[in-house]
Amino acid sequence: MKQVVQNYKSGELAVLDVPVPGCKPGGVLVRSAFSLISTGTELMKVSEAGMSMLGKARSRPDQVAKVMQSVATNGVPATYRKVMGKLDSYTPLGYSLCGVVEQVGTGIDDVKVGDLVACAGNEHALHAELNWVPKNLYAPVPDGLAPRHAAFGTVGSIAMQGVRQGEPQLGEVALVIGLGLIGQLVVQLLAAAGVRVVGADPDPVRCELAERLGAAACGDPASAAVEAAVAELTDGHGVDQVYLAAGGGSNQPVELAARLCRDRGRVVDIGKCRLDLPWNAYYEKELDVRFSRSYGPGRYDPEYELEGRDYPIGYVRWTERRNLACFLDLVARGSVDVEPLVSHIADFDDAVETYQRLKDGELKAVAVLFRYPEQKEEAGEAQAPAVAVPAVKRPTGGAPTPARSAKTPVRLAFVGAGNYATSMLLPHLAQRDGVELSTVVTTTALSAANAQRKFGFAEATTDLDAVLGDTSIDAVFVVTRHSSHAELTRKALLAGKTVFVEKPLALTEDELAGVLAAVEESGNDRLQVGFNRRFAPLLQEARKRFGARTGPASLRYLVNAGRLGHGSWYLQQGTEGSRFAGEGGHFVDTASWLLEADPVSVYAVATSGNEDLQVVLRYPDGSTATISYVTTGAAGFPKETLDLIADGKVLRLDDFVRASVFVDGGGGRKRWVSSRLPKARDKGQSAELAAFIKAVRTGGPMPVPLESLVATTSATLAVQAGLVGGAPVTLARAR
Repeated sequence: MKQVVQNYKSGELAVLDVPVPGCKPGGVLVRSAFSLISTGTELMKVSEAGMSMLGKARSRPDQVAKVMQSVATNGVPATYRKVMGKLDSYTPLGYSLCGVVEQVGTGIDDVKVGDLVACAGNEHALHAELNWVPKNLYAPVPDGLAPRHAAFGTVGSIAMQGVRQGEPQLGEVALVIGLGLIGQLVVQLLAAAGVRVVGADPDPVRCELAERLGAAACGDPASAAVEAAVAELTDGHGVDQVYLAAGGGSNQPVELAARLCRDRGRVVDIGKCRLDLPWNAYYEKELDVRFSRSYGPGRYDPEYELEGRDYPIGYVRWTERRNLACFLDLVARGSVDVEPLVSHIADFDDAVETYQRLKDGELKAVAVLFRYPEQKEEAGEAQAPAVAVPAVKRPTGGAPTPARSAKTPVRLAFVGAGNYATSMLLPHLAQRDGVELSTVVTTTALSAANAQRKFGFAEATTDLDAVLGDTSIDAVFVVTRHSSHAELTRKALLAGKTVFVEKPLALTEDELAGVLAAVEESGNDRLQVGFNRRFAPLLQEARKRFGARTGPASLRYLVNAGRLGHGSWYLQQGTEGSRFAGEGGHFVDTASWLLEADPVSVYAVATSGNEDLQVVLRYPDGSTATISYVTTGAAGFPKETLDLIADGKVLRLDDFVRASVFVDGGGGRKRWVSSRLPKARDKGQSAELAAFIKAVRTGGPMPVPLESLVATTSATLAVQAGLVGGAPVTLARAR
């Protein structure tokens, strides 16, 4: 299928061929009929992409701050790869469309194949021929409403949420500053609510359009016409509400709002304009400044948008989905007229030219629609990946993978191509001789296309079943969200593949048991979990310098994990498990590798609110390891520090940039310090991948024994049980 994309680094716009998205549970696959260009938001994004790197940084200081924090935590090279990887990727455009339901996912019963729906979301209602849309981001189109009009649904919801924030009442007077697409819709919604409206915009054509659509008067904000209209309609008191629907860097809108608003009036920011509030003016009138967050309650809440958990109507009357349905109803009943806003309808194939004309100012428009081809694609193109994968039976305790010719490339498939895969794994594999990146599988079409373009995958698809059934693929990397790791690993093992799964292997004991059952059923134990720290060159050298032990050891591992940013999927503990369950295996595995054993018990305690954890592991020879996993520390402090103490020796690791070993012996004290700082924090990913590829190529043992992977996973999962029970947890699988 085709999709409109943009490269944020170069500014390039393209209509790209990408895989058809799969129809996941909890949503529907929609074939687009019309999609709407947001001439404000989207053109701002297009313009930013054309800026220099310095210009991009100045326009997004929030992102610059995140980059600087990443530098402090991960170092310059890793941060550079991460940032450039994001910049040099195709990103989607679009967030408002109307289309026909082509496939219905499990759990959906309010629409059927063939129904017309309006869709929302900058990850789901894209300028693309097909989109997967979760339940709370679509609404059925009322009978008789034209598809091109229903395509305004999302933008209409944004305008509606802004109006709701203003709490208009019958007979009030409002000022709308900025009469672009959002402003025009706000004018109509206010008029429908019995509010008299004054509009302000420097474009006389937009002013005339707003007056035709219900505004009492409109004019240039720099002229006296707007002030005169406000004075006449309000008897000189000023408007009850001001809606800021303008963009740009001028502070004129907020100054005009203060001047024309009545005492204790309301100012609602809907657009993205400069907000340097003149303190005296806002203080003296005690103005109520409010912000309108996109389509309404539910926006940016993954449990609402992705998992379909609705808010009870008794507590939240107007969610983003209800706003969407309400706007469609108003348009269907003629209370809002969007047809006069349609300045241009372009064929979808002409998308790049249309954007360029808008950017250059050749095409002056309030609203532009893309019209999609009406003909169906070949049968079968839009089918979702099948769930069931035939098990590949092998004798119990099956034979190791046969050795391969040194000239035969190891063919790899990736399931998932998110940030970690594209910044920490694929750059190493793409440069490695004897490796062929065969297929990348994602549920999001564009992420697969990006990975294919950047790393040279031969194919990109959303069909997992086809990959697992491809006998030419030697190994499968599972680099998806945590909740899917165990099931995808189980399927790949049953399909006879060698598997590299990023941590964690499982989020529950039942999931872990399912993986082990697949190993037993298939006889395929060719499994590696991405516990990379034991492969870090600096830590390897430090352990060598430390030497063998004769007595028990004490190990202390401080992990300054820091707080997660708002919206991080790590916060979705209901589906993705606790944060420690997700990444704690790294630290358990490192401790067990240094102590050369698997733990026999786990004891865990936490501060109030479970923000900081203390995890004590006990080992067969009496050694102990204490992992302090904290989120409340200073962001500038190193993320990981480790001390290993035994037999008069101390090994010290400082965040994978410096290591030391101190030894008391017969010849006095000795000290080894890493001779120089490494060029970058090397946490072992490259060496780990080399060991994995070697095992696949030669058929030799996997880099980490399966028993160790299981023991580490069990110990990590036992932390939660220890927190609940308040007592040490004995590990039944410990060796």
